[in-house]
Parts: sequence; C-alpha cells; structure tokens
Amino acid sequence: MERKSLSAGVIGLGIMGGNFARHLVAAGVGTVGYDPVQAQMDALETAGGECRRSARAVAMEADTLITSLPHPRAFEEALFGPEGILSAARAGLLVIETSTLPLEAKQKARRQLAEAGIAMLDAPISGTGPQAQTKEITVFASGDRAEFERARDLLAHIARSVRYVGPFGAGSKLKYIANLLVAVHILATAEALVLGEKAGFDPAQLVDLLAASAATSRMLELRGPSMAANTYAAPMMKVDVFQKDLNLITEFALQLGAPVPLFSASVPYFAEAAAQGMGGYDTAAVISILRQAAARK
Repeated sequence: MERKSLSAGVIGLGIMGGNFARHLVAAGVGTVGYDPVQAQMDALETAGGECRRSARAVAMEADTLITSLPHPRAFEEALFGPEGILSAARAGLLVIETSTLPLEAKQKARRQLAEAGIAMLDAPISGTGPQAQTKEITVFASGDRAEFERARDLLAHIARSVRYVGPFGAGSKLKYIANLLVAVHILATAEALVLGEKAGFDPAQLVDLLAASAATSRMLELRGPSMAANTYAAPMMKVDVFQKDLNLITEFALQLGAPVPLFSASVPYFAEAAAQGMGGYDTAAVISILRQAAARK
C-alpha cells in the first residue's frame, strides 16, 4: 500500500492529545490520529483530522508522531504491542513522547526504538487540559538537539512555550519538579481558602482578593474558582491520574536523596480524596478533605 504524505500523527487523543491534534489541524498540518476510545477519534474527525484503527496505521502514514498516553501500560501497547509503532519501523520516523511516565520506561523505549531506526524525544507537558485547549502550555523537550530542531515548529503549534532542556530524560525530571510545586500549591490554595472561610470570608471574594495580591499562584488562579464554587466535575487533572504523578515524584526524590517535606505532607490529602470516591474529579477537590477537618473543629 502506498504511504500517504501526512505531516503529523497523534497517538492518544484524550484531554491533552486531543487538543494537540486539533491545534495541528487548525494550523493546516495534515494530521492523523488514533485512540482506543471511539469518541475521541470522532472528535478529531469532526475537527477536520483523520483517524486510523491502530498506532501502527498512524505510524505508517506520518513521519512525526506525538504520543500522549495515560499510564505505562498504554505506553507499552502503543509502542510495542502487535499494532504498535515499532511494527511500522522505518528510517526517519520520530516519536515525540509527551506523557508523564517513569523515566526508566522512556529510556528503555528509546533504546528499543533506536535499534529499529526510530528516534525519540522525551517532551512532557506542563499545563492543564484547559491550558492545552488554549495553547497555554509549556513543552519540556529533551533528547538529541537535532531531533528537537526538527520537532520545534510542530510543537510550536500546540504550545505557548517550547523549551529544549537538555539530554534525553531531562524533560521528565523537570516535569516531576514542576508537578511537585503543583501539588504543594494546590494544597496551599485549599488550606488558605478553608482558613479564610473559617474567618468569615466569602470564598469567591477571597479568591479574587488573593489573586490580586502577592499571595497569588497559578494554582490559586486556576483551581481557586472551582474550590470556591465547590464544583470539580470538569477536571483539568483527575485526582486518580494525579496519584500516578505523585508516586513518580516520590520515587524520584527518594532516588536522589532530596528532602521534600512540603510535598510529602501534601500527598496523603490527595490520597484521601481518591479514597473518598473523588478520583474522577479535578485535583481541586482536595479542599473537601480540609473542609471536612474544619467542620469537626
């Protein structure tokens, strides 16, 4: 079968990957995608992209692939399953891996792909789903500098900032560090709002006042309004998915022997939110755990 000439493929069309694909289509980039969830593929086709029935089929048609996958099992299947990228191996194929995953899994995958002539960048994303929708995200790209230069223009269609951060793996390390701050800042926002509520402030007014002060943070601005309204059903990042990130950061810090006291103190609160059935909610729902504690006092 003659291979069509398409500029980009996106494998994993969820909250992040779906937005990537739609931005590429809007920029006039020929885009083909795959996701095991049919509704995600339908959304891409509605936006003007094309879909295929496997990661292999996408890799047969596009020279540059962006992978955005929720967990290591999906990553392994997309790359090395019977219908995975490796089965379509050919010289010149480039994989831009944007997922938040164990670094060891990415390093192993890079070696396996390289043996088949496939290049790979480690390029995780810093930002939420809504930020991906408006291209207000940052790409932490790492790997071979020449491959990064090849990918730069494509990534510029999906992100506000595309940064080269060093050799392969530096992107994941930086993402772990960034998400450490995200976890701490989310819980700090929740803590401040519950304290303010106990002091008699209207939570929405409190968010507005704090956001205009030296106390503001990106998480206060993004998560504060939903915390104030007590609405978490449209997740920017699900509590269950964030548990994976928290585990990765914990392991990373342990490996390096770095003290992370504030981060370590935040972890149990997200775990408790998941245990109470909030796993499908946005991480802002962690404020519910603090509100429960406040109500008992």
